[in-house]
Amino acid sequence: MSAQAQEKQSQAEEILQVNNIEVIYNHVILVLKGVSLSVPEGGIIALLGGNGAGKTTTLKAISNLLHSERGEVTKGQILYRGEPVAELNPAELVRRGVIQVMEGRHCFEHLTVEENLLTGAFTRRDGHAAIQKDLEMVYSYFPRLKDRRKSLAGYTSGGEQQMIAIGRALMSRPETILLDEPSMGLAPQLVEEIFNIVKNLNEKEGVSFLLAEQNTNVALKYAHYGYILESGRVVMDGPAADLRENPDVKEFYLGISEEGRKSFRDVRSYRRRKRWLS
Repeated sequence: MSAQAQEKQSQAEEILQVNNIEVIYNHVILVLKGVSLSVPEGGIIALLGGNGAGKTTTLKAISNLLHSERGEVTKGQILYRGEPVAELNPAELVRRGVIQVMEGRHCFEHLTVEENLLTGAFTRRDGHAAIQKDLEMVYSYFPRLKDRRKSLAGYTSGGEQQMIAIGRALMSRPETILLDEPSMGLAPQLVEEIFNIVKNLNEKEGVSFLLAEQNTNVALKYAHYGYILESGRVVMDGPAADLRENPDVKEFYLGISEEGRKSFRDVRSYRRRKRWLS
């Protein structure tokens, strides 16, 4: 296959493209500075970085949730299946197949587990039978939710609430899920359980994932490709396996350095890779 044909094939496989976007809050605070990334169809892409790096802002820019926080995309372009989506409201984007699972889970505490799940099907128009079929599909991935389906969501554990949030997103029949900090506040065993479910949904249901995560080890274990954000810029990206073995990534995230934890801007790779500053 020629290089040109390979490039066309690669472009066709990219379900989501973020091209050089800038995001400003309150008309003055520049949060994202030329961020570019892509999500191939059927891929799991990790967006890594510490608190304040811009991970959540990137997801909200894609899902068009910035306006509620007085934020806006001022430069660049976001494409879904090759079409600009900046003018779509979040509900329209859900109908296109893109849904965000917010950080902190955000269940309806006064509703039962099953009622929470069914709220995810609100935009659907394919009938009761199809919705019930998908509800059973969700229960097959989250058997614990089936056991607790009549319990009030507010009385479930943090891990169960994360399952509810992902299950609710699945009920909208998404092509792409934007998953924000799925490991936050969960025990290591539950984190592995959640990520195993993400892997199964990706492989068996064909759902693409863009997940923002501080837990670098687990994210790169399950992701196919990763982007590292610092101070609103992409400072490194590459296949997950390569990032896992990169000594600078290990130094920054795992603190494996005699000099203590460093900013990524202080390590060798940052000085080698000046492309994001051009």
